[in-house]
Amino acid sequence: MTRTLPMVEPDPDLPESVTIYEVGPRDGLQNEKSVVPVEVKAEFVRRLLAAGLQTVELTSFVPAKWVPQLGDAEELIDLLGSAGTGRQRPVLVPNERGLDRALEKGVSSIAIFGSATESFAQANLNRSVAESVQMFAPVVARALDAGAWVRAYVSMCFGDPWEGPVPVDQVVDSCSRLMDLGCDQLSIGDTIGVATPGHVQRLLDGLDGAGIGVDQIGVHFHDTYGQALSNTLTALSRGVSVVDASTGGLGGCPYAKSATGNLATEDLVWALDGLGVEHGTDLDMLVETSVWMAGQLGRPSPSRVVKALSGT
Repeated sequence: MTRTLPMVEPDPDLPESVTIYEVGPRDGLQNEKSVVPVEVKAEFVRRLLAAGLQTVELTSFVPAKWVPQLGDAEELIDLLGSAGTGRQRPVLVPNERGLDRALEKGVSSIAIFGSATESFAQANLNRSVAESVQMFAPVVARALDAGAWVRAYVSMCFGDPWEGPVPVDQVVDSCSRLMDLGCDQLSIGDTIGVATPGHVQRLLDGLDGAGIGVDQIGVHFHDTYGQALSNTLTALSRGVSVVDASTGGLGGCPYAKSATGNLATEDLVWALDGLGVEHGTDLDMLVETSVWMAGQLGRPSPSRVVKALSGT
């Protein structure tokens, strides 16, 4: 039987191409209760690269006591060899010690992880928003001095489980503080999946007013309420061309229990295919990878496209 393909109806208001920033190996796996063997993680990354994904966030150089799942960062980089240290293989670092560990392994792209709310800053980093910016300042400066590319994540940009809705001005302020450190890219995160398209537009307007243009922005939506794809398409219609996604829809946040899975890469690719937007990935290989990883984790993928195309 011939596989169903989406009808292609290009939208002239969307970017011609989109960079998929794959977060499955890091954000996708970090909340798994059982530690995934490092050999499986390395094979996961290899399969993602073989499917055509260019940007793959590999791991986080956090202490193992914070996130046990990511306690094997050095070993993973070693297993991947040259595939683990290129410009498009970012890793998360929480502080200068994490940066030291990453640079020692030859990593050339890093990400820092800030917050738009005080509650999450305390839960995730054990410090205030202002104190976290102070902590990240030398990390960013040293990374840039070493020739690294730097991304700034800002979480809780649309809602916070402790504080509720987050004012746009507050989010813009937090984003501006991190970008003022010299970061190359900003990822705005809907950590608990409560964003809606109008909210997305208003935040993008606010960031633009603060001098942070869509060419510097990536979007990171969780699918808690089934809105991740619609919010992503709204951002694309405003000129954003970097989208965070996780193969198989894996993901969550160990410090925000209401955060469920990320936008599934397969669901994003299906939509982009139908819109005639280039992305450079092979959907069949992504689906095969998700089915394989689901088998490793012992549960089916939540991605609708994976279920439709794999018959699972």
